[in-house]
Amino acid sequence: MTTTPTIKLNDGNEIPAIGFGVFQIPSDGSTYKAVTEALKDGYRHIDTAVAYFNEAEVGQAIKDSGIPRDQILVTSKLWLQDFGYEPAKKAIDLSLKKLGLDYLDLYLIHQPYGDVVGAWRAMEEAQQAGKIRAIGVSNMTPKIWNHFVPDFTVMPAVNQVEFNPLFQQHAIREIMAADDVKLEAWAPLGQGNQALLTNPVIAKLAEKYHKDAGQVILRFENQLGVIVLPKSVHADRIKSNLDIFDFTLTADEMKQLEALDTGKGSHDPDAPGVEQMLAAYDVHADD
Repeated sequence: MTTTPTIKLNDGNEIPAIGFGVFQIPSDGSTYKAVTEALKDGYRHIDTAVAYFNEAEVGQAIKDSGIPRDQILVTSKLWLQDFGYEPAKKAIDLSLKKLGLDYLDLYLIHQPYGDVVGAWRAMEEAQQAGKIRAIGVSNMTPKIWNHFVPDFTVMPAVNQVEFNPLFQQHAIREIMAADDVKLEAWAPLGQGNQALLTNPVIAKLAEKYHKDAGQVILRFENQLGVIVLPKSVHADRIKSNLDIFDFTLTADEMKQLEALDTGKGSHDPDAPGVEQMLAAYDVHADD
């Protein structure tokens, strides 16, 4: 079993450098199975959200694993319809109930639109009350960050955004660095983007280090100080994604990979209509 290194957050908490994401894994037993496999392989950081509709299966897998609760870092996220002070307070308690947990290690603003400041205030209070250990945001661009974060009392510990070698988020990373806010990568492998996975620079490094393309990409991101959240439902891939700490890319190789940046991703939080599209997504239809 791999022992995962940790990264220290600006609030003093530590977080495993690699976590297991469960986005788009169905709540038909598939999430339970995948999380059980991930925990067996050595993952100690599970990233879910109310909008993934699988918090209950994540919680059950954690409970059934037999691993002490304080050895597993659990993240969930607040959805738009629960933004605002009072709705956020209720949503935090509901996520804890679904997960079957007494506290969350990390809780994020999932999509940063609407009454983000009111929601953040509820998260700050939940942190003070011990319901949440660390609080952060997700999908914040420089424009969104500068609109909301100056009104926060507590600085976010992380910003979870799309990140991979083709989209390296230089502008927001520069802003975050001033307050030691860590970047968490969703889609760290480009969500199966073949232009990324078959890139000749990456393929050459994979051959040199006897690794696959995904392992080279995740190691590159790890060496940049990015917290990575790869997702898979395949047992062999779940295991191999964790096996990235037995080789080190050289400074020159890091530069080669940094040069792959196109500055463009698959999701633009600043694009017109994105807020309206996401706000129409009902996460409590079955509650």
